[in-house]
Amino acid sequence: MTGAASLSGLRIVVSAGPTFEDIDPVRFIGNRSSGKMGFAIAAAAARRGGEATLVAGPVALETPIGVERIDVRSAAQMHAAVLALLPCDLYIGAAAVADFTPQQFASSKIKKRAGETGLTLELVRTRDILADIATHARRPRMVVGFAAETDTVESYARAKLADKHLDLIAANRVGVEGAGFESDHNALTLYWRQDGRDCARALGPAPKQQLAEALLDVILERMTA
Repeated sequence: MTGAASLSGLRIVVSAGPTFEDIDPVRFIGNRSSGKMGFAIAAAAARRGGEATLVAGPVALETPIGVERIDVRSAAQMHAAVLALLPCDLYIGAAAVADFTPQQFASSKIKKRAGETGLTLELVRTRDILADIATHARRPRMVVGFAAETDTVESYARAKLADKHLDLIAANRVGVEGAGFESDHNALTLYWRQDGRDCARALGPAPKQQLAEALLDVILERMTA
């Protein structure tokens, strides 16, 4: 891309989209992530000459030009796929990974029973992809996370930045018309720590393709700081 800083020689891994956690052969737990933000980031990375690999949850999007794509369904599959791609120079976790998955998978469709008023579903925590990568022996040079929040965005994002040992986090408010999940537009606020100071930069509102370019510009600034 003309005028954009090059990613030539860098290996970039991006995760995108939702994960589907199966309850039975018919039903699953999922979320509204379309994968558009992560796909835009991977596309922008490839245009800048980076060796971009996209680990995609179940979405209906075409593979960006120049990007290697690995399709997964569950949080466990995404965790395994991303860690198998280490070492890399940059990991951007843009996927909306499920925090919980059913403890047991029913091999047959769960049927309603006469007189039954509800169903109890026991959930267990999924493995934390961001935290595992950030503390891995083959940790990338830079680990970037995303935080999709409905309220108290900055405090939740900064807590996630610290708790998961990230280098930078991109936060956005969901549940707002024209931004976030399923939208072609978004607005991000980037948070990081530098020399003991809390830093932030707002990006957008803008089309997700434009935000992807702006995000990569900031990431490259941080990688060379």
